[in-house]
Amino acid sequence: MHVEVRNLNKHFGGFHAVKDVSFDIEKGHLIGLLGPSGGGKTSILRMLAGLETPDGGDIAFHGQVVNDIPPQERGIGFVFQNYALFKHMSVYDNIAFGLQVKKIPKPQIKERVMELVELTGLKGFEHRYPHQLSGGQRQRVAFARALAPEPQLLLLDEPFAAIDAKIRQELRSWLRDLIERVGITSIFVTHDQDEAIEVADEIMIINQGRVEQKGTPWDIYKEPKTPFVATFIGESTIVEEASILKGFETGFDEQARALIRPEYIELGGDHDFPVLSATEQGIVRHLHFRGSEWLVEVDVKGHKLVTYRSLEKETLQPGQKVRVFIHRAYLFNEEESWIEENRLKFDPMPVII
Repeated sequence: MHVEVRNLNKHFGGFHAVKDVSFDIEKGHLIGLLGPSGGGKTSILRMLAGLETPDGGDIAFHGQVVNDIPPQERGIGFVFQNYALFKHMSVYDNIAFGLQVKKIPKPQIKERVMELVELTGLKGFEHRYPHQLSGGQRQRVAFARALAPEPQLLLLDEPFAAIDAKIRQELRSWLRDLIERVGITSIFVTHDQDEAIEVADEIMIINQGRVEQKGTPWDIYKEPKTPFVATFIGESTIVEEASILKGFETGFDEQARALIRPEYIELGGDHDFPVLSATEQGIVRHLHFRGSEWLVEVDVKGHKLVTYRSLEKETLQPGQKVRVFIHRAYLFNEEESWIEENRLKFDPMPVII
């Protein structure tokens, strides 16, 4: 299903929850709505499902405006974060429920349910009840039930929120594989960046009722279009005055702030950098072992910067003086953000012989 949303608005009393939102979703794509709590993600999802009525704008599926079409006629499957399973029904009956409501013949219901039981890894659990299942298994039943009527659009409202971290990680990969096999257009709401980056084909960053940016996880991470996106995505440190950093003397905007990601910082000694004028003096404050690498906190001009360090390199010690080279930074003010390379690394001091 191809989804088009144009100038969507929603108020709850005096609160403007969704503000003139527009976007397209291609058939078969998995889109993540990512943003802080209260930003409007679930309101958008519920309007797509027909559970809320827009105050303005249009929602179209395959070119047909569906604003006035009731939820049960939109061809949508919905998965809630709290499973919403029928406690008195077995796994089989929960999955079959939507098909029974449509009065599908029993042989076809059985064929479809068993197909989904196999697809979702629930074989052998058909006759169990929700209280006899783990959280991950209950969520798989919820997915199977939503897919049973063969919807054209699958909506997921924080589907892994009620599941513990280890199972949540496993279900992310499982969901990605499931959506690819089924080939259904899907939209899921999350406030978990890792979840959105790992699962989604594209991400829409939602903040204060507006779409801040839409694109692939890589594009959004590498090229944030607004100050909010730059500060929201990924691990980073903000330096309030970018002009104090060597190589980032902005000139045209002395009020610009710098957002610096860990992977854009390199630590070493004098002999590690051919252009020392592009480096800062720093002092190691803390080291955190993260299994495959060190997370290093280093003080530069009174600012705490964070970077990664390979286990293969010399182990640093708290209090040790180091050279700090910042390859690039995201600079931003109240209106825009842009990426800037460390200019000094391209303009070394001349060597006088």
